[in-house]
Amino acid sequence: MADRSGDLSPWWRGGTIYQVYPRSFQDANGDGVGDLAGIRERLPYLRALGVDGVWLSPFYPSPMADFGYDVSDHQGVDPLFGTLEDFDALAAEARRLGLRLILDYVPNHTSSEHPWFREHPEYYIWREEPNNWVSVFGGSAWEPRDGRFYYHAYLREQPDLDWRRDDVRERMLGVLRFWCEHGADGFRIDALRQTIKDAQWRDNPVNPDWDGRDEYDSLIPAFTTDQPEVQELVRQFRETVGERLLIGELYLPIERLVAYYGSGLDMPANFHLLSTAWGAAEIAALVERYEAALPDGAWPNWVLSNHDRPRVASRTGQPAAAAMLLLTLRGTPTLYYGDEIGMTDVEIEPGREQDPWGGRRDPARTPMQWDAGGGFSAAEPWLPYGDLRVNVAAQQDDPASLLSLHRRLLRARRDFALEGYETLAADGVLAYRRGGFVIALNLGADAAATQLTGEIAVATDVARAGEHVRRETVLGPGEGIALRVP
Repeated sequence: MADRSGDLSPWWRGGTIYQVYPRSFQDANGDGVGDLAGIRERLPYLRALGVDGVWLSPFYPSPMADFGYDVSDHQGVDPLFGTLEDFDALAAEARRLGLRLILDYVPNHTSSEHPWFREHPEYYIWREEPNNWVSVFGGSAWEPRDGRFYYHAYLREQPDLDWRRDDVRERMLGVLRFWCEHGADGFRIDALRQTIKDAQWRDNPVNPDWDGRDEYDSLIPAFTTDQPEVQELVRQFRETVGERLLIGELYLPIERLVAYYGSGLDMPANFHLLSTAWGAAEIAALVERYEAALPDGAWPNWVLSNHDRPRVASRTGQPAAAAMLLLTLRGTPTLYYGDEIGMTDVEIEPGREQDPWGGRRDPARTPMQWDAGGGFSAAEPWLPYGDLRVNVAAQQDDPASLLSLHRRLLRARRDFALEGYETLAADGVLAYRRGGFVIALNLGADAAATQLTGEIAVATDVARAGEHVRRETVLGPGEGIALRVP
């Protein structure tokens, strides 16, 4: 989609977005939980890293049944994270450093402790009799109350708003206006595909391919997600925020995902790398399919991990190659905090689980590891650290570190960020062209050779930088190079 301002290169096309999970980034007040003041302290680190936008997961008032995605006041800051003044100070410092702030907007549901649920129950979805709809977390999505049932796509503490009501729309659009006035440069729209439900309340069809694991997958969510009216809703979001960045959380097949460019989203979030096998042929096929499906002028984007999924180092075992892939594909990358130093999923001892979904997301949400002592908090952190040999201080001045590789890649990326994409090889080594650069990645478990000519600009092995490659070159497992080519 063409940029509405007429500028062919808005900041997010050439930029990189960094996701901060506020509970786990930096604790400034010593209570074991991260906060806004802590994030502000670490903004210079993000500036030096070379990212352009900072996406903050929710920090709004909440009972924390789902750690902030159960919002009880969309226009405030939970005392756990600070005050509205702390947010304003964070926004001002980000602006001073040239960083953009992207906020999580949670329109699908509120907390059951939100005043609206008590004072305006008509704002929510109610039925006299439940149908077969299932919660994402398992079990019926209908909760009995006062002789009726309310719908919750997620936890029962997260009742869904009825976006077919004009009064709900106006109040929730007011939330966007509020944060725009406080300096938000964009929004990541949470659970966007769930916002509108089937007006006829039809049962979802049975999924014949269900593997017997997550109950939610036992049905095809044909009538609870991706309804045609969702795109009309996005158009209202666009009218409200003007030129600010809009990203939609949309776990959808590529063909449905790309349809959202036409509704006003700058980037319907592309999560397909999260579920694609880690291999050259599989990733090349995904990239080709995605690129072919994009409408004219649409801008791609890529995600390799986030607060809901396993960390990339744990999933792939090749964090350096993963970094080179994420930061050299065409499109805007989103980098999850801690991935730049190779943090892995952390085993949580029984009894220390925090995540209401059986603790399954806790391993990827542990505190950022700033130094050998942790450096996140002066107190016991809300989740345990992982291997503290993996930390920022240890990698800060080491040119061979993963952190230094990220910095080099982010600098180099600016030379080809707006260039096209062309697959060159996917036979053992994944190779592709980006303007005057060729990237080659060995995603396999064995050494592999490829035919290339050029000068290595960035390499996972820093000792290879500046090397001239002529024809065949061998890459070890998980090794990657980015060459300037004739």
